[in-house]
Amino acid sequence: MQPYPPEPNPSDGMAGRGRVPAHARWGMDERGSAVVEFVFLGVLLLVPVVYLVLTVGRLQGGSFAVVGAADQAAKVFVDAPTPQDADTRAREAVRIALADFGFTEEQADVDIACSAECLAPGSTVTVVVSLGVPLPLIPAVAGTHPAAVTVDAAATQIIERFG
Repeated sequence: MQPYPPEPNPSDGMAGRGRVPAHARWGMDERGSAVVEFVFLGVLLLVPVVYLVLTVGRLQGGSFAVVGAADQAAKVFVDAPTPQDADTRAREAVRIALADFGFTEEQADVDIACSAECLAPGSTVTVVVSLGVPLPLIPAVAGTHPAAVTVDAAATQIIERFG
């Protein structure tokens, strides 16, 4: 089965009608070029979409990490017997919460503030955790990662009056 009609015979008086293009006569059809174009455009469009998904996932992980870290740090702070133990426990809770999402404590800033004397009944403790989320697949420059976004979260707990 031929893809194109045969070349007309000039002796039958039909010369010049229904001519077949030259590339078809020489076997240079374009079969298979659609596959090449699809693969090229697919890769060209897929790479930015995959990078966007990785970046958004990393930012979402950072958001979850700081919310959990701030919440747990405030809870363990108010449950500690002394202000020194409270600070140590809160910073350890932040470290563990960040590590669960693949971040280090060096990437985060922790600020602990008491409304009155720390651990005094009726006062409040606010823990703010800020995290610079690095861009995925971007290498560190001079020991630091370029941060795409800084995410932060705050949590406040009240020290029980009758504890």
